[in-house]
Amino acid sequence: MDSRFSWSTEYHHPTDWDQSFAPLSLPDMFAASVARKGEAPMLDFMGRQFSYVEVALGVQRVARGLQLLGLGKGSRIGLFLPNVPHYVAAYYGALAAGATVVNFSPLYTVAELEAQVEDSGTDTLFTLSAAALLPTAFKVLDGSSLNRLIVGSVAGGLSKTKSLLYRLFKRREVAPLPGDPRVIRFSELTDNDGRPEPVAIAPETDVALIQYTGGTTGTPKGAKLTHQNLTANARQVNAIDPDTQAEDRILGVLPFFHVFANTCVLNRTVLNGGSITMLPRFDAKQALAAIGRTKTTALPGVPTMYQALLDHPDLARTDFSSLRVCISGGAPMPAELREKFVAATGASLVEGYGLTESSGVVATNPYDGPVRPGTIGQPIPATHIRLLDKEDPSKDAPDGEPGELAVKGPQVMQGYWNRPEADAESFTADGWLRTGDVAVIEEGGYIRIVDRLKDMIAVGGFKVYPSVIEAHLHEHPAVKEAIVLGVPDAYRGEAPKAFVTLEEGFEVTGEALAAWLNPQLGKHERVIAVEVREALPKTMIGKLDRKALRAEAG
Repeated sequence: MDSRFSWSTEYHHPTDWDQSFAPLSLPDMFAASVARKGEAPMLDFMGRQFSYVEVALGVQRVARGLQLLGLGKGSRIGLFLPNVPHYVAAYYGALAAGATVVNFSPLYTVAELEAQVEDSGTDTLFTLSAAALLPTAFKVLDGSSLNRLIVGSVAGGLSKTKSLLYRLFKRREVAPLPGDPRVIRFSELTDNDGRPEPVAIAPETDVALIQYTGGTTGTPKGAKLTHQNLTANARQVNAIDPDTQAEDRILGVLPFFHVFANTCVLNRTVLNGGSITMLPRFDAKQALAAIGRTKTTALPGVPTMYQALLDHPDLARTDFSSLRVCISGGAPMPAELREKFVAATGASLVEGYGLTESSGVVATNPYDGPVRPGTIGQPIPATHIRLLDKEDPSKDAPDGEPGELAVKGPQVMQGYWNRPEADAESFTADGWLRTGDVAVIEEGGYIRIVDRLKDMIAVGGFKVYPSVIEAHLHEHPAVKEAIVLGVPDAYRGEAPKAFVTLEEGFEVTGEALAAWLNPQLGKHERVIAVEVREALPKTMIGKLDRKALRAEAG
C-alpha cells in the first residue's frame, strides 16, 4: 500500500483524524479539571483518597515553595520518585512555578542518575526518605552540581492508621535525614500560603519535560517535550475513547516517570477528570486487588504485565466487570496473550505504539472498531505517518514495501536537550521524526511494525527480521517469551539465535524447539540455536530488554 495513505477515509477511531489542538499549558489543563471536578476523587493511594481540590492545594504550595527558593522559568526540577502522591504534587507544582521537570527512574544507579543530573543541569531533586532512594540521592548531591534535595515520606501519603503501621513495621525501609542545609523536607517546602506568583507560559515553545531515552540513535539523551506536546497527546488519546463521558478510574501501575504512563495514566486522566489508583510498583496480587476494590475502568500496561496477571492465582477471584479497556504498549503483544486476557477478563485489549520523542502515543487499534492483532492500528488524530526508504531516508519507500516509520504531529518533541547532532540524525530535512522502526501499511490503513532498523540481522546479504522468527516461536504452546538476536557467524557474518522462557508445566529442550521452528522459516532465517532460560531481562517498565540480553550474551 502507498506509504502516503490518507486516514481521512477508512478511519476507525470515533473522531476525525484531520483536526487540530489549540495551544494549552499543563497548569491550565490541570486548573480547568480542578474547577470542573472540585471534591471528586483524583488520586487513590493505598486506600487514601485525595480530591482534585486537595491535590490542587498541594500543587500550589509546591509551586510557591519552589518560587521562594528562587526557582522558576529556566530551572530544571528533577523527580526521583515512584508512583506516590508527592510525584503528582511535585510534577504539576514545578510546572506551575514555570520550571521544567526532569524525570528520573527510581531504579537508576548513582552513576546513571548523576550523569543525567549533570547533562540536564537539574538544580533540585524531589525524592523520598526510602532506603531504596535516599542514599543514592545523597551520593548524587555530593558528587554533582545538584543544589538541594526535597525529601518526602511515604507515610505522609497514607491514611493515619496506615501511616502509623508503616512507621512501626517498615522502619528498615526508611533512611534517616541528616542535618544538612541542602536537604529540605517536603512538609517544609509546602509550609506556605499556597499562592504562587503567576507565570506566563508559551505552550508551543516552553519545555515542560525533559524525558531521557535511548532515542532513535542509541545513546541516552533528553527529549524536550513542550507543554503543547504533552497536552496535545493527552487530548489525542482522549479523543480516541468512544465513551469519554464515562467515569474514568485508571489503575496507575505503569511508572509516572515513563512517558507512556505520563500521558496515558497521568495527563490524560487529569484532562478527563478521572481518578488514578496509584501503586508504587507493579505487583500482580496488589493490582488484581485494586481492580476489584476500586472498580477500575482502564488499565494501561505492557505485555509482560498482562501475562503476570494471567499467571496469578487470584485472577479467577477478581471481578473484572468494570474494566472497559486495556492499552498495551512498549513491546509487541503476542496474539495468543491478547486472546487469553480478553477471554479471562472480558475487557477490550488494544495494542498501540509510541516513543518518548512523540510524548507517548502515535497510533493504536480502535477501542470498539475492528482490531487487527499484531498491528499498532491507525494513527491517532492529527498524526501524520510516512514510510521512508530504508537505505535513503530522503525519499519514500517504494509502494507496498517496508520502510522506516516517520511521524509528524503536535505531540512530536522540540528536539533533544543539547544534542544538535542527534536532532540531525533523528529528523529528516523537512521535519519528520525518524522512529528507527520498520513498518508496512496494510489495507485499511493499519500499521504493522516489522522490526527495528538496528535489530535487523544481516545474514549473508539478506535482511532478517527478528520479529518474524519471534512470532513463529510464540505459536509453540510451550513458549512464553522470546527474543531473537543476531550473533557472529564466520561464514554468513551474522546468524539468528533465539532465547526463550517456557510456560509453566512445559519441559522442552532448545534443540527440540529449533527442530520444530526451522522448517517453518526461510533458509536465511533459520536459527543456529534456541536457548531456554529461566528468565529474560526486562526494562524498568517490564518489557523484554533486547539491549540488555545482547550485552549479556556478548
